[in-house]
Amino acid sequence: MVLTYTQEHVYRHPWDRVTAAAWRKFTDPEASSALSHVVDVHTLSRRFDPDAGRLHTTRSITVRSPPLPFPLRALIGGAPAVFCHCIETTVADAPRRHMEVVARNAGLRRLIEVEERSIYEPHPLEPDRWTMFRQETRIRCKPFSALASIAEKVEQRCAERFLQNSAKGRDFVERICGYLEAEASSSSIAAAQ
Repeated sequence: MVLTYTQEHVYRHPWDRVTAAAWRKFTDPEASSALSHVVDVHTLSRRFDPDAGRLHTTRSITVRSPPLPFPLRALIGGAPAVFCHCIETTVADAPRRHMEVVARNAGLRRLIEVEERSIYEPHPLEPDRWTMFRQETRIRCKPFSALASIAEKVEQRCAERFLQNSAKGRDFVERICGYLEAEASSSSIAAAQ
């Protein structure tokens, strides 16, 4: 069984500010307490295609999972919490004002597969002022014929956790947009004087 969740959010900030904030989400000074499930982030590769105006980036993200039900703990060695490594690929297309971020778990794939796809584009009604954010999360527990009910509970728990963490991430992008807006305003005032 595959669970799919979609979310949409409108940032009342222009695309360039929102995408700049999204890049800074994990480095925000207040992120460590609210995004405590994120343990480590490393940039594995970064390549800019000057002809197309696209930035391609791959990052490794290590997250702490919520406590697992006892039967699943036994399958993976008994630890109540598990660290999972994820790979995030991003394509930021500045000329088209389109950024797509896809994160997939690299660890625990024999138990569960998670894919989170996020798209940032100018809002159709206010393209110069607002940004449309769309996110789709797909979660699939590997088949456990004897443990089907546990697999469903794990899928549901994972989905709840992803939805909570997604909301926290959006809040941080909003906060960083506010910082960037304040910086831009300060620079404009200083330049005018």
